[in-house]
Amino acid sequence: MPEGKVKWYDKKKGYGFILSDDGSDVFVHYTDFSSSSLRSLSDGEEVTFETTPGEKGLRAKNVALKSPNPIAD
Repeated sequence: MPEGKVKWYDKKKGYGFILSDDGSDVFVHYTDFSSSSLRSLSDGEEVTFETTPGEKGLRAKNVALKSPNPIAD
């Protein structure tokens, strides 16, 4: 599953772009969040997602915040 960081996200408009780890820009819309508890994204947040072809390029779907790595004992 691709990973990346939120490049920018407009909370009022409900969309933005993710900078994928492979360097591509991926459009993201709030309707493509994987969980109803995820209401918005913030610039720089690490996310996982799937991609699908969009009208003008790649579009993210099933977007989720990347889980932090568990701390080893």
